[in-house]
Amino acid sequence: MKSNRFHIIVAALLFAIGTSNSATRIKDIAYLQGVRGKQIIGYGLVVGLNGTGDTQRSTFTLQSVTSMLKRFGITVPQTDLRLRNVAAVMVTSTIPGFAREGGVIDVTVSSMGDATNLQGGILLMTPLSGIDGAVYAMAQGPISVGGSGVRQNGNEVRRNHTSAGRIPGGGILERSVVTDFSTDSTIALVLTQADFTTANRIAEEVNSKFGSRIATANDGSTISLTIPNEFKNDGRLVEFISQVELIEITPDVAAKVVINEKTGTIVVGGAVSLLPVAISHGSLNIDIQSTPVVSQPNPFSQGQTVVTNLTTVSAQIDSSVVVALDGAATVQDVAKALNMLKVGARDIIAIFQALKEAGALKAALVII
Repeated sequence: MKSNRFHIIVAALLFAIGTSNSATRIKDIAYLQGVRGKQIIGYGLVVGLNGTGDTQRSTFTLQSVTSMLKRFGITVPQTDLRLRNVAAVMVTSTIPGFAREGGVIDVTVSSMGDATNLQGGILLMTPLSGIDGAVYAMAQGPISVGGSGVRQNGNEVRRNHTSAGRIPGGGILERSVVTDFSTDSTIALVLTQADFTTANRIAEEVNSKFGSRIATANDGSTISLTIPNEFKNDGRLVEFISQVELIEITPDVAAKVVINEKTGTIVVGGAVSLLPVAISHGSLNIDIQSTPVVSQPNPFSQGQTVVTNLTTVSAQIDSSVVVALDGAATVQDVAKALNMLKVGARDIIAIFQALKEAGALKAALVII
């Protein structure tokens, strides 16, 4: 008996975030304007692989190996190379602000060709340059791959991703990153998420901390700070910035419901609430079963045996459930009301979309 069931079972993940009244340090939601890292990139070769490197189809790998060997005084025709222990990779990293020459950074190594596994490989010395073309670091070392894979006779067992890995401390800085964040008397804070209310609260708390009006919110993301004379004259700028970063405020959070339809993930913000509404939920279950039936011919009739399928289709509609909500004040009430319906993630997504259309959802609905 062959049975095809048109049922989709989805595990719903509903994060019930608590209230957003907890205090947060300024350094956790804002950064100092001018303090930034630098992204760097380079092209290199990974050697020492166990037959899992690039094949001859990756011609750029063969060219790279040939060029590398020429540097060591070895000339090998490219057509004679049979490489499966070498892979061409892109090496990337980000240099943090205030990094100095001789510092150590982590690098990420990603396969460019058709290598299947970088496990056990060693990255050869690779220069890493910025957008300006200058070399900022050199990378080299053994690759750590957060996975494993075994292939034999056309069969393969793989765990996690094996064509990319990291080299902790594999990059050494060759030059410092110049960071200029201060003018003569002012500095600026920039919010990671622009919000006028949060910017205004930061300015008020900073002014209250130092007892004078030194902070001004320019817009929804930038707050200008005038450096007090006692910090500026004594060269205590770092101390001033540290005191500002440690000030705690209560950021204002917009009410949002974020839905990822690909994974069935639903994240409900703590400020989300519902107006009084009634929800009716029902589902249609369709079951199709196919049974093989063999038809035998009569004796000595010179007929043929015929196999046919007997298909049975049945449909059932579950009893609808109506839940009345008197208006949920918190996200916990929203989650409790949805759990009463005993529905999956896809159904919850449809319910949220219907609530938004009905004007009952007091939040922005974001679908990613």
